[in-house]
Amino acid sequence: MSKGRFITLEGGEGSGKSTALSFIETWLTSHKIDYIATREPGGTELAEEIRALFLQEREEKVHELTELLLVFAARTQHINEKIKPAIEQGVWVLSDRFVDSSYVYQGAARSGDIKKIDILADWVLEGYLPDLTILLDVPVEIGLKRVEQRAKNDRLDRESVRFHETVRNAFLERASQHDHYKIVDASQPILGVNHDIEMCLQYLNNKH
Repeated sequence: MSKGRFITLEGGEGSGKSTALSFIETWLTSHKIDYIATREPGGTELAEEIRALFLQEREEKVHELTELLLVFAARTQHINEKIKPAIEQGVWVLSDRFVDSSYVYQGAARSGDIKKIDILADWVLEGYLPDLTILLDVPVEIGLKRVEQRAKNDRLDRESVRFHETVRNAFLERASQHDHYKIVDASQPILGVNHDIEMCLQYLNNKH
């Protein structure tokens, strides 16, 4: 049995990941590809509890290392209970965010220690890295306008514009350094976004 493929969606706040996820699910179903859809932080019952803790508004300042360790605690559970078993059984995994977000949010945006993230990633991931990461890139001002229209915002949504600019630039920098990244202009009309995503999926499927 061949292993499943691992697709992750990345991007700043308001980049349209939920809409893109829905389109990818439809595409996978139409191509009769067995898959599971999941997210980070989260993906399992315990990891979802950690996610709620991670995103909760609080008066106490959350230390950067605390934030990082919470994310990797959830990720450890996620990989071992959900991602690894699916891939080994030939099922494709589609995840809204993964380890690249740690490098961007807890690394670049929080000025965290990249070497610590490297150590945690080597320890926790066990080689389970994305075959394809679709980066939905959108100018910060557009993304934040979309966030304002949401019914509910979380702690990260309300970070400064400078924070979100750092996030966008860090994602683009990672995309320039890693071959598994494909950048999609998420500011264009939805039909254009879907077309570009489909090209990415066809490319990955042809490699399978």
